[in-house]
Amino acid sequence: MTANDTAAGPLTPRQAERRRGILRAATALAARGGFEAVQMREVAESAQVALGTLYRYFPSKVHLLVAVMREQLERLHEQVGRRPPTGADPAARVAEALTHAFHALQREPRLAEAMVRALSFADRSVGSEVDEVAQVTSAIVLAAARLPDPPTAGQQAALRVVAHTWHATLLAWLSGRSSLAEVRADLHTAARLLTLATPAKPATAEDELQPVPPPPRGAARVGG
Repeated sequence: MTANDTAAGPLTPRQAERRRGILRAATALAARGGFEAVQMREVAESAQVALGTLYRYFPSKVHLLVAVMREQLERLHEQVGRRPPTGADPAARVAEALTHAFHALQREPRLAEAMVRALSFADRSVGSEVDEVAQVTSAIVLAAARLPDPPTAGQQAALRVVAHTWHATLLAWLSGRSSLAEVRADLHTAARLLTLATPAKPATAEDELQPVPPPPRGAARVGG
């Protein structure tokens, strides 16, 4: 299911616009007051939709805020495409992109707190939405890495670990358990997994060992 789908099928243009209005209203409330400020009745009033209509789009506040997080990450993904990181290798580019994404969320700490709390509270009923958030995060990491070839199994595992680390460091910072310096250090450490998972460059003919030339005639032999 995509962001513009419901259990009943794809949304019409009018329904998609209504859904965007709901997300805008929830984002504004979360940015002002965090998780607790997002009340479904207030979201409906702000978005100018009936409360029953809101629940047809989002069965709970957790569903709604996880959808807000997906939307925020999609914007970050677009930014990576427009302004790709300039690091010298995949690990440096990934660390740069995720640090930039973290700073973008840092500018709206109450919104970030609301989204991360929603992820933490998500149960199986929100499984598909949480999976979509993970997929967008992985897409950001992959786009930033700009690997020269399709990722190997080892690189795919490294990309997943990097994405998990980004979410974990965001939660640790919001809860006051990590400083900004520690967040940056953890992101750079996780990004280096890409370097470890990248296959070594195949040796060229010039790299191969050349045969050792015989000693010059008349040279003394060891043990002779």
